[in-house]
Amino acid sequence: MKRLIALWRTVAGQDLRLLWYAVRHEHRPGWLVPALAGLALFAVEPLNVAVPVLGTIDEFVLLPLILHGIATMLPAHVVDGYARAYDKRLRRRA
Repeated sequence: MKRLIALWRTVAGQDLRLLWYAVRHEHRPGWLVPALAGLALFAVEPLNVAVPVLGTIDEFVLLPLILHGIATMLPAHVVDGYARAYDKRLRRRA
């Protein structure tokens, strides 16, 4: 279970940072905000409360896969901008 949580934090954390940058980017794709809103609704759907086992599978498996899918569909200029911004942050910390 600890490995699953660590993997989720690593993979989903990187994708979440990329998507947060993409949402604030001035040339973000038009489908991004509705897709993330749909994902947020999927994350808090009532099925998570009604059927706890499916909710756990949903949170630890499906959400990171969907997040990664959305992140891979981003245009190259947004991903390149994120890479440059993230590289600058790493250089400031060092």
